[in-house]
Amino acid sequence: MLESVAFSLGPIHVRWYGIILGTAALIGLLLQIREGKRFKIVPDFFMDLLLIGVPAAIIGARIYYVAFQWSDYKNNLAEIFMIWHGGIAIYGALIGAIIGSYFYVRAKGYGYLRIADISAPGLIIGQAIGRWGNFMNQEAHGGPVSESFLRNTLHLPNFIVNQMNIDGQFYHPAFLYESVWNIVGLIFLLWLRRRPFLRAGELFFSYFIWYSIGRFFIEGVRTDSLDITGPTWLASLMNALWSPMRIVFEPGVLTYGGNIRFSQLLALLIVIGLVIVIIVRRKKGYANVHYSDPIVSTKAIDNNKARNETEIEDKGADYDSNRTV
Repeated sequence: MLESVAFSLGPIHVRWYGIILGTAALIGLLLQIREGKRFKIVPDFFMDLLLIGVPAAIIGARIYYVAFQWSDYKNNLAEIFMIWHGGIAIYGALIGAIIGSYFYVRAKGYGYLRIADISAPGLIIGQAIGRWGNFMNQEAHGGPVSESFLRNTLHLPNFIVNQMNIDGQFYHPAFLYESVWNIVGLIFLLWLRRRPFLRAGELFFSYFIWYSIGRFFIEGVRTDSLDITGPTWLASLMNALWSPMRIVFEPGVLTYGGNIRFSQLLALLIVIGLVIVIIVRRKKGYANVHYSDPIVSTKAIDNNKARNETEIEDKGADYDSNRTV
């Protein structure tokens, strides 16, 4: 089994989880900077965006988790802030990052969807890398499987198979399924963003659609899903949509007593909602700007306008001065 601690500096333990998440954020940032150069956006903009987005994502991930597990925290409020004890949710992280980054992007005078488009490949590769932090911690796995399933059916290397042996039981490497899905999604987004038909905002929407499709099916094998109790017909619908996975996988158990995995329900709603948004935006003429069109900050326009007005005023003052002389 691989150790979760990478190295120690006296009493300070540096864990692989943090190193992997830091690497994921850095690579995502580099992708943003590289694409931003095409639109003449300075790297400092994306570096500041990261400094705002990461804390907002952590806060959002924690709030989301605590909200669904309120019974575990209502009598011990101090535990809410002890995030190192575990308990975060990726959809909450995305919501937090979107809210935090929105205000920064708008303050800089950019259209949010234009910057979100540039950020989409960085987000998905960050998630693909970040899932390996779950691997090192032996968490976010699926239900029990046999060793032969991992070795002979999935043909996984020894280091993954051995890490999926937790207290003598082998488990689905759900982290790996999601990581691979996101890497394929990255390739798709990199291809899509060079298509002439792509409109502003649609790369960001496509990222959410791609991720949510994968999350819907992968979530079904996990055993730590946040769940809710919903109507029987909805639970039956979710199970029917997931049923093709039963050819290879058995569904994971619902840990908290509900009958619907909330992440699955949210993923389904995101896919349906964003497909409708893309269609409506095009039909109503709200998506006239293409992805490849220039990105201009309204702040830059205002600054240039003010500079031009100042130059005109200065020239006028010089003219009046010359006339007086």
